[in-house]
Amino acid sequence: MSKYQSYPEYKDSGVKWLGDIPSHWEAKRLGQFFEERREKVSDKDYPALSVTMKGIVPQLENAAKTDAGDNRKLVLKNDFVINSRSDRKGSSGTSPLDGSVSLISIVMKPKNINPAFAHHLLRSYPFQEEFYRFGKGIVADLWSTNSSEMKNILLPSMPFEESKRIAAFLDHETAKIDTLIEKQQQLIELLKEKRQAVISNAVTKGLNPDAPMKDSGVEWLGEVPEHWVVKSYRYACRIYRGKFGHRPRNDPAFYDGEYPFIQTGDVARAGKTITSYTQTLNEKGKAVSQLFPSGTLMMAIAANIGDTAILGFEAYAPDSVVGFKPYENLDLEFLRYSFMAALPALEQTSTQSTQANLNVDRIGAVKASFPSLREQEDIVRYLDNLLNQYDLIEKEAIQAIALMQERRTALISAAVTGKIDVRHWVAPTTSSDTNEAAQEVTA
Repeated sequence: MSKYQSYPEYKDSGVKWLGDIPSHWEAKRLGQFFEERREKVSDKDYPALSVTMKGIVPQLENAAKTDAGDNRKLVLKNDFVINSRSDRKGSSGTSPLDGSVSLISIVMKPKNINPAFAHHLLRSYPFQEEFYRFGKGIVADLWSTNSSEMKNILLPSMPFEESKRIAAFLDHETAKIDTLIEKQQQLIELLKEKRQAVISNAVTKGLNPDAPMKDSGVEWLGEVPEHWVVKSYRYACRIYRGKFGHRPRNDPAFYDGEYPFIQTGDVARAGKTITSYTQTLNEKGKAVSQLFPSGTLMMAIAANIGDTAILGFEAYAPDSVVGFKPYENLDLEFLRYSFMAALPALEQTSTQSTQANLNVDRIGAVKASFPSLREQEDIVRYLDNLLNQYDLIEKEAIQAIALMQERRTALISAAVTGKIDVRHWVAPTTSSDTNEAAQEVTA
């Protein structure tokens, strides 16, 4: 915030979350700026809106609709809506249009406050913390905020034109930061696509672009090097499924012992190697489960379908996980990359009931292509090196996003509580605006 000036004079607001405020500002109760809107309507008469972390947006077409009567709250343009559940902290915003929201939301009609300023003020981190501190009552085992208590929260009050200038400043500055964040997110998505493409190309075409090719007869493989072998996974490796022969599976009598128990989430989080676990079995649990030796390639066949990782220690696993042990002349890490490339084919063969599921027979029937052991090892080294580079770029992008989000939060908090003076701010009109924002964020 060093590039922005402070106000000439400050005074103690007497409010912890506001701290010192400009000397010409005041602290007034929220009830002086808003009145609660309680009208109930149907989403047939008023389009359904969703209260999200990004603000108030039209509800998706495939979202659940409420057919029975007037069981939603009316929202009119410029109303401020906030989800009262503390597990939805940050889900709020000034509505850009008329509509309806779920009864769990609090709808506030503005009076004597600029709606654009209210959008930033009431979505700011310090206000959100103060808002949920007033939690009263329980909704779905979570604290919700009581509107009568909420009316007593103290807000900063300043001249109307000044609040308009603060809102315009924040609209402009946060839009710049959001653009930069979006670019980093797009980069991460491109890296994911690039990973899949290079893995698929390496394990189906090899590293020699001049190698003679042949038709594999398999749709997902296409042409493969002439000397490669095409065969089903069941002929390339031993496939065996996890087990948990007791229902319900979450029976506490079988857990909290000394034996590691690997689940689909552990596979999904692992990266290349599973080095940790979140659950253990006792002697009873061990007796109804399947033991996998260290070095087994594990795959999730439910929930996180197709995720793979190599087990770094001996562990048990349930029937939502399968294990693979390569037969002779098949490198374990090449097999992992092969499964990563085959993911679309695996997904295509999975059942689609309530969620996608695979089984040992379906996996075993999928065909893949296999080079010599020497080529497999070369391909693994090539992919390891390339993917490590992609991982580094992604890590830097994630760090940049976190830094920009932190700056965004700090900038909003500083502006709406008067820690910076933007009364004389004028929106830049040059094309260097975004570049300047990038330099500020990374400085």
